[in-house]
Formats: sequence, C-alpha cells, structure tokens
Amino acid sequence: MVSPIDKMEHDEFGPPWLIPMLKADYFVTCRFHGDANKSECNLFCLDCCGPALCSYCLGHHKDHRVVQIRRSSYHNVVRVNEIQRFLDITCVQTFIINSAKIVFLNERPQPRPSKGVTNHCEICGRSLVDAFRFCSLGCKLGGMKRGDRELSFTQKLKHGRDGYELDEPITPKKVRKPHSFNHLLDTHMFQYNLYGGNGNADMSCSSTSGDEATNKMSPGTPPISSNRNSSRRKGIPRRAPF
Repeated sequence: MVSPIDKMEHDEFGPPWLIPMLKADYFVTCRFHGDANKSECNLFCLDCCGPALCSYCLGHHKDHRVVQIRRSSYHNVVRVNEIQRFLDITCVQTFIINSAKIVFLNERPQPRPSKGVTNHCEICGRSLVDAFRFCSLGCKLGGMKRGDRELSFTQKLKHGRDGYELDEPITPKKVRKPHSFNHLLDTHMFQYNLYGGNGNADMSCSSTSGDEATNKMSPGTPPISSNRNSSRRKGIPRRAPF
C-alpha cells in the first residue's frame, strides 16, 4: 500500500533512486566486510541511494526499503514482487527464472536478431514477446528520456476499502486460437460423396452441425453386394464346366 505522499517522490524520469540502482556495482566484495564469509554485495537501499550492500550492512539500514539483486546469464535482475511495490513496470517484459518472475535492470542487446521475431526492444533491439516494448528497466527509462510521455514509472493508485491501493499492471495474455477442425465445424464443412455419380468425388460446401458434418466427412459404408457368389467360401477350388 502506497500513499499519495510516496507517489510524489517520482520525478519526470522516475524516483531518485532508480538511476543509482541501475548503475551500482553488484556481486563484488564489500569494502567494509571483505574479511567475512558471503560478503558479496547484492542488495540496494532505496532510501540511501548509495553503493550496493552486503548482508552484513543491513544492520545500518533498519526500517529502510531494501531490494535484492540477483543474476541471470551474467545480467542483473530483480524479482517482480519486490520492485513492483515501488515502480510501475508496465511495457517491460518479464521472465520466469527458478519459479520466480523477474525483470532485467539494464539493456541486453543481441549481436544477431532472432529469426521470425517481429517485436523488438525499442532501445537496444532485443527480441521481445508481442505487446511488450522494452527488455529492461533501463530501456524503459531510455524511452522516457526520448520523449515518450505515455511512459511512467509512477504507480497508479486506486481508492480501495482501506484507502489507496496499488493498481496492479496488466500483463498481456496470449489469445488462444481455435483448432482448425473446430473452425471448420463452425463455418463451412467440406462434404465428400465418395460413392455417388461416376465414381469421382463430389465435393460441396455447406453449413452443418458438428455431428452431422463429422458423419459426412467420414467415408460412407459401401453397399452390400447382392451377388450370390459372395456367399461362397474362399479358398475352395471350383471345377471348370464340361
């Protein structure tokens, strides 16, 4: 829950701690606790806007807003459930890593664009899923600096039962396309008359129900022959007439 006062800390290009968080050096040895085990700097304090912190530095940041930075494929990431409490990450593509939804901090340009991909990051050109515009928080910031007034890191608030509540960003959902067979059943069905006319397939198009169309698509049962020779047992030799 964020109050309107917290909303005012955002300026034209986001909160004052955004750029320091994006530019901080992570996963380096802490200069204050280098002799201790696990003194890797993977934390950032949003209230102090200083350098990255290690777990031993948290004693000096009580009651501060601290987020943990993680790494994926040599790139810094942050979990969505941590950062979206302070930033609106709309238009930035998210990913699932280790069963957690994450977002990348900075741009990740591709040396070779993927084949068949039509949507790319507007800043660094990385391939994206449709309906997203940026691959990272830094690229969204670049889009804002470029002059796109529709973009903002300011969280949208809605009035709820307990006051102001966050309006969660809507993630675009994929449209499920109907199966081609169901599509044919709902429109026009092809009917094949395999045993009529001169033996050629008579193909016509009409709108029918599902069961009726399915029966007409399947080959019909061939007619029962009335020849009396069909009742004779196979394999018994027949004598030639005198």
